[in-house]
Amino acid sequence: MKQSMRAKRMSRQHSRSSAKSKLSLVSLMDIFTILVFFLMLNASDVQVLQVNDSVQLPESIATAPAKETLLLMVTKNQVLLQGKLIVNTPRLIAQEANTIEALIAELDYHTKRKTGLSDDAKLSQAITVMGDSSIPYVVLKRIMQSCAQAGYTNIALAVENSTDNGSALTSQGGGKS
Repeated sequence: MKQSMRAKRMSRQHSRSSAKSKLSLVSLMDIFTILVFFLMLNASDVQVLQVNDSVQLPESIATAPAKETLLLMVTKNQVLLQGKLIVNTPRLIAQEANTIEALIAELDYHTKRKTGLSDDAKLSQAITVMGDSSIPYVVLKRIMQSCAQAGYTNIALAVENSTDNGSALTSQGGGKS
């Protein structure tokens, strides 16, 4: 029996489509790679402040998340800016001056390293103060005055959030001083 042209064409098409197709993993791996990079870049919304064992943060019900700024850590023994020793805390308590010259000089250095800042931006830079809860107020006042004199007027205080069982670090303040 002779097949028609249509039957031959359908037979050829059926033999082509019945061949096993391969799964291309290359495009699948590309998609997963892009997905991983997307998640890595967008997962940085939460900032984790490095908490030192020597700093006992005060508790607060503040809910504003901490922003990524310069970090000034005040322990019972030292004042550290970005991990660099500025002054010893007992010496700071004993001094008479209302500002800390070493801190002002270091903050000026950090301001000069930033390029492309307008004059208004230089006068309202942000800093986060992570201070031990047992630090006397006079020390905190001198630190805040020194920061304001160096142009860091947007001062936030790092606190432990007491509503989340102390698991989150937040910042309180942020207003101009």
